[in-house]
Amino acid sequence: MTPISRSGAGRKGLATLVCGALAAGGLAAAGVAALAPGAASASSHREAPLISGTPQYDNTDVYAFVSPDKPDTTTIIANWIPFEEPAGGPNFFTFAEDAQYDIHIDNNGDAQGELLYRFTFDTHIKNKKTFLYNTGPVESLDDKDLNITQTYDVELIKLKDQYPVSKTKVANDVPVAPSNVGKASMPDYAKLREQAVHKLAGDATSFAGQADDPFFLDLRVFDLLYGGNLSEVGNDTLKGYNVNSIALQVPTHMIAESADQPIVGIWSTTQRKNAKGYFEQVSRLGSPLVNEVVNPLKDKDKFNASAPWDDAQFLKNVTNPELPKLIEAIYKIPAPDEPRNDLVDVFLKGVKGLNQPPHVTPSEMLRLNTSIKPTAEPKRLGVLDGDNAGFPNGRRLTDDVIDASLQVVEGELLGAKNDLGDAVDKNDKDFEKAFPYVALPTEGSRGPLAKGTDGETDVRSQLGDALQPAGASGSTDNTTLIAGSAGAGAIGVLLIGAGLAWWRRTRERAY
Repeated sequence: MTPISRSGAGRKGLATLVCGALAAGGLAAAGVAALAPGAASASSHREAPLISGTPQYDNTDVYAFVSPDKPDTTTIIANWIPFEEPAGGPNFFTFAEDAQYDIHIDNNGDAQGELLYRFTFDTHIKNKKTFLYNTGPVESLDDKDLNITQTYDVELIKLKDQYPVSKTKVANDVPVAPSNVGKASMPDYAKLREQAVHKLAGDATSFAGQADDPFFLDLRVFDLLYGGNLSEVGNDTLKGYNVNSIALQVPTHMIAESADQPIVGIWSTTQRKNAKGYFEQVSRLGSPLVNEVVNPLKDKDKFNASAPWDDAQFLKNVTNPELPKLIEAIYKIPAPDEPRNDLVDVFLKGVKGLNQPPHVTPSEMLRLNTSIKPTAEPKRLGVLDGDNAGFPNGRRLTDDVIDASLQVVEGELLGAKNDLGDAVDKNDKDFEKAFPYVALPTEGSRGPLAKGTDGETDVRSQLGDALQPAGASGSTDNTTLIAGSAGAGAIGVLLIGAGLAWWRRTRERAY
């Protein structure tokens, strides 16, 4: 394909199409044939008023793909806590203890989950008399110097009409990979990541912990659609930020209805315990960006508390999307005629002949045909470039879902060939070749070395010596504390107060 134009003039159609794709979550033009890409999946960071104030419960992305190195398994990755600043201590990033982090699987197309994997977390503190996340260099997940740790349980719930048929605990007290404080605190973070990969019952594998945010795109569309003058494009807004990831790899036969019906629908939710002690759903994510720019403000919190089988209430937001009208007003590009019934077919059902299950009930979720084997060399545009193992057939980490959607919106499948994109074609960090595949998180000490130090000298020792009074020998305890403080990147105590809004509704769940 022809390289993307970098000139200002060449960017006009590009930025307009970026806005158009984001407007409808990846709108396909009317009359698109089979194998047309579906809804664009972008990162749903801070997408609704209430959830934006409670990041521990905020879903950001869902990925689902046939495992490239184990093609008889399916990998699902769900991320939480958007925009994690790597150096954001002393209170680094933990999963909430009063939450249920759920991965739902619909294996018959009825818009209801038949399988639910539930992750719940506990926090453990070794020493409450220090503000430090770690009190020295951490070499293992059970290191005495890792002051704050988390563990999780996994429960597999089988459902019928949303009532539990069986519940099985498949993991208990599994360690979580910690936040990557920095090189002094965690000199070999890859080793910690490896220790956090856990084998579950039934030949499944799980991981929970911090990771580099795998999504890549330019999110500055919200500045009046790239500044209104097309001058702000081509920057990976999520570069350098981390997320908390839950990854699950399961034998495909465990989640597919049968070999004859291999298509599964996948979404994630967060449930939080309310004041009455009941769990209620506060966040939901399947194909991302839906709640960010498809739903208007009046529906955003409602969508986060809703379920796929009730998605008919949001149908008008899909058939009569708002943002194409805004694009037309700003860039004079005519919006497609309404109602957008083509979006209902592609976006809410899956693509016929690719990932649409028989007798499908229209609903919003990520759909994956698990019978399509992974390709040796994935193409970033997925199905649009002849790679049926990629987006919109599920979503791989490397899929450039923004560019794929832009080109379809411009009419690629109708004969209007183009090579449009947002000029962000890949993640800033390479993904791993094996489970959990997500890249290692950016460390908090990624900045320059302190003045007077070099890469060959232990910074912690230098600080310990420098902060000793002249002529004083110091104590082992003080030196250890100073060393741990430097390792954690904590030179002072920052007191943070946050008032978090909470939901008034109470919604009891049968499971």
